[in-house]
Amino acid sequence: MWASKDPNSGNLDRIQIIKGWSENGKNREKIYNVALSDERVTAAGGGAPPVGNTIDPKRATFNNDIGDAELSAVWEDPDFESSKPAIYYVRVLEIPTPRWTTHVAAARGTELPEGVPVSLQERGYTSPIWYQP
Repeated sequence: MWASKDPNSGNLDRIQIIKGWSENGKNREKIYNVALSDERVTAAGGGAPPVGNTIDPKRATFNNDIGDAELSAVWEDPDFESSKPAIYYVRVLEIPTPRWTTHVAAARGTELPEGVPVSLQERGYTSPIWYQP
């Protein structure tokens, strides 16, 4: 898989594979971090350290000093069972960028209301791939 950032947005944080399957009548899901920016490494349990945050909330700006413009990886399901159906899709996350509420507060010169997040991480998704034995 390969992902490239939008030229008018934030750099990329990571590429993930989301796997879904059914087990004992219950839907299951597992997230695999397969490509991380800034030479970060996936932890033993599959998690990933945060990419960081460059947002200036007073000006509702950010910079692309973190993350990568492109990410790519080759991945093979380490938990694949050829006898079980599954669904896979790719999710790509950008670095944190200001939420619309942060832009409004900066334009008005006001503070964000309590509990309103300053940032979000935009995401892109692929169409699913269905595996049926």
